[in-house]
Amino acid sequence: MAEEVPAPASASASYIPYVLSQTLTPHAHPVSSVKFSSDGRLLASASGDKTIRTYAITPNGTDPIAEPAQVFTGHDAGISDVAFSSDARFIVSASDDKTLKLWDVETGSPIKTLRGHTNYVFCATFNPQSNMVASGSFDETVRIWDVSTGKCLKVLPAHSDPVTGVDFNRDGSLIVSSSYDGLCRVWDSGTGHCVKTLMDDEKNPPVSFVRFSPNGKFILVGTLDNTLRLWNISSAKFIKTYTGHANSQYSVSSAFSVTNGKRIVSGSEDKCVYMWELNSRKLLQKLEGHTEPVISVACHPTENMIASGSLDKSVRIWTQKK
Repeated sequence: MAEEVPAPASASASYIPYVLSQTLTPHAHPVSSVKFSSDGRLLASASGDKTIRTYAITPNGTDPIAEPAQVFTGHDAGISDVAFSSDARFIVSASDDKTLKLWDVETGSPIKTLRGHTNYVFCATFNPQSNMVASGSFDETVRIWDVSTGKCLKVLPAHSDPVTGVDFNRDGSLIVSSSYDGLCRVWDSGTGHCVKTLMDDEKNPPVSFVRFSPNGKFILVGTLDNTLRLWNISSAKFIKTYTGHANSQYSVSSAFSVTNGKRIVSGSEDKCVYMWELNSRKLLQKLEGHTEPVISVACHPTENMIASGSLDKSVRIWTQKK
């Protein structure tokens, strides 16, 4: 059940709606994060049930699309985020037990535990070279870790409230962080120096999510005033705003979809997944099926496929009608 929203002729004429293809329910608690590997062969989900699950993805009209692969256990509390290394050999997880863990994707076994944060670890990501991990925490810091040793390389006194998002740009030279303090900061990943702070002159609602655009020139920012904004990094101004979804309570993720035109996809507290055309900002579709707020979304790197994770404990896979 996916409600279609009227779009401009240019968009709607060529737009093929997404439909629910598969529902996965392996988790015993809400799903906090879903991510595809960069080669598109795996999907990972993290949950408040302290586990990560991976699924093998076979997109070409097969049923099911996702087959359970591995279960990753070892954290002592719920997990808020999960990310693949660029080569999909490793996973990093961020947990309320104040640690991150590095895992072997193939075997599901833990490799290293990254200790140093003094409060819940909320977000984590690999740099493109996958020799570093950046993490953000309720302790208001961003930490940069060496993957091979598991040692903390830098502690960035990033924010004055919990850090809700971290991301590397496409060459790994910059990190962006977001926080409930209403700011996004851009950091030099080598020196740890803050090179830019993005703030709205009029209001600074808590920032719940941040991500670099694929070309690294823009930053997608989610705020707890039911709004997504696309910022131009060089001018430090926001250039586009996306609305219609509900986000005032949870850290809801959004993503860039690039497999069929440039689009923005987001979770929403009204139990739907939203998709906008990036340039026109027109709402293309509202994907209905979840029964609780959708906290996380991910777009497949090569196929027209979306994964969503929800407080309803399920992961759903959406594909375009053939």
